[in-house]
Amino acid sequence: MNNNPDLAVCNQNLLAMRDTLDILGGKWKLQILHYLTANENNDNTFKKIERGISGISAKMLSKELKDLEQNELVSRKVISGKPVTVEYAITEYGKSTGIITQKLVDWGITHRKRILGK
Repeated sequence: MNNNPDLAVCNQNLLAMRDTLDILGGKWKLQILHYLTANENNDNTFKKIERGISGISAKMLSKELKDLEQNELVSRKVISGKPVTVEYAITEYGKSTGIITQKLVDWGITHRKRILGK
């Protein structure tokens, strides 16, 4: 048995990172969260989100929104009428991912300049 406290902290950190990646990982979830944050004051219907995120299919958007809703990062509101519409919004808890998405945007901009600037 290893009693190294640094190793224990590292293992806890890796577990936390794995949990985060399980919830936020993949190609679309962070993009959806970023989109909902940037368009927080709009009526974000399914179709608007689908049109706003280039390349995502309706099937994938539906799956990812369900996952995000299950993890309390996104809320879903059914608006009765003809036709019935569904609006999505980032939750207060979901807003806590803003620092992650912004860091990824910042890093991506820097990386793109570094690689394409050569």
